[in-house]
Amino acid sequence: MEAVMTPDPAISIKGLSLSFTQDGRRTDVLRALDLDIGRGEFVALVGSSGVGKSTLLRVLMILAQPTAGEVTIKPDPAAHTALALVFQDARLLPWRRVLANVAFGLEKTSASRAERRQRALEALKLVGLADLVDRWPWQLSGGQRQRVALARALAVDPSILLMDEPFSALDVATRENLQDELIRIRRETGKTILFVTHDIDEAVYLADRVVALGGKPGEVRAVRLIAAAHPRKRGAFQLAEIAQAIKADMTAEAAAARDDWVI
Repeated sequence: MEAVMTPDPAISIKGLSLSFTQDGRRTDVLRALDLDIGRGEFVALVGSSGVGKSTLLRVLMILAQPTAGEVTIKPDPAAHTALALVFQDARLLPWRRVLANVAFGLEKTSASRAERRQRALEALKLVGLADLVDRWPWQLSGGQRQRVALARALAVDPSILLMDEPFSALDVATRENLQDELIRIRRETGKTILFVTHDIDEAVYLADRVVALGGKPGEVRAVRLIAAAHPRKRGAFQLAEIAQAIKADMTAEAAAARDDWVI
């Protein structure tokens, strides 16, 4: 697969490979992955379990070390930090109220206590939870907990927002509501977003581009541009057609993988 090039990339990945050895056995997770993500772009990564989607996010966060290739991050100089990551699980601290959870990521910065509080309040307002600052995590719904997790990431003012299947554990209505909220937040903040999901319909609804990873080790197998303007209509023919094309890409990938075992 040829490199996906964009002008002025916020993230540039060249020839990225990652392997690890356990019990004397080598496992290749990613291989020769090339991908550029433009400043302000929303890119969704799709692919089957184990293809390396979450591993790629860990590499970007310097939580995993690649064995080959290079990653270049070019954050917006106006942002306070380069990257922030939102997980599938909200991972809130149960002994902290909502406001203190959101301010947690700011405690290792040079921001004063007053500034940390103000930035946390602004982030909660952005995600629509300004009236829940004094609640405990156990008093929140699943969707509200994910909003707090998103607010915590936004509070550190990242140039690039990484999201690892953040809505997959939620019911359909809550998930769709949060998808629309994320579109609004992206519009208001201009953040660059790299969003991992198993849900191809979700990827097509949200993203400017959908990148399909496939194979073992994982590599870029297909890229689809989503030209439809926001606001988008769920189930619209244009989106459904693109989603079907991506599903066909993934089906062909799965069939090719099965053929590898034919003797």
